[in-house]
Amino acid sequence: MTVRIVSATLRDLSYIAANLRTEDRTEIDCQFDEWSPALLALTALQGFAYVAELNGNPEVGFGAAEQRGGLWIAWSWGTRRMRRCVPGITAFFHAVLGPQVAAHGAWRVEARALASNELALRWLARLGATQRCRLPGYGKNGEDFLLYDWTRSSDFGSSDFGSSYFGESWNHVPFSKAAGAEAAATDTDHCRQGRAGARSSAPG
Repeated sequence: MTVRIVSATLRDLSYIAANLRTEDRTEIDCQFDEWSPALLALTALQGFAYVAELNGNPEVGFGAAEQRGGLWIAWSWGTRRMRRCVPGITAFFHAVLGPQVAAHGAWRVEARALASNELALRWLARLGATQRCRLPGYGKNGEDFLLYDWTRSSDFGSSDFGSSYFGESWNHVPFSKAAGAEAAATDTDHCRQGRAGARSSAPG
């Protein structure tokens, strides 16, 4: 079982979106009045967007996108085989995606998850995100969500975005190191595995 992280493409994200695990489909359904796999994939190709492959097959899309200056939104969704990819994606978050977001000036990164999406909630906790509040009736049919975040503020000590997300102090991630981490995410074709497009606003 080999997990490989590659740059997201419209084709791979569309495949994943068309084969979502039940929990992720439910979470997406209640945030959009209408959506399609192609539209979801196109929306995801903003900011930093990646795909986790399992034995060569795309299984999880994930990334982070800038909503406005300093505020980023983290996202992920996958197929029924997503669980097998989580350890590899977690390592990639710490080694590559976190430094990329830091180098682009993020002060806060948010993630929202359906309150019943247990895998997502456990994963956010393992990534060091802080649960901020419950969002009653956030879904279009009244579903509750939970808001998590990582912040650059030192007020949160070892739980802040820098130390928990990167494994080191937020304020001591030099740009050159972030650039080096991004370079390490290139494949054998030397295609950049990172910035998939400019981001001005978050979906939904």
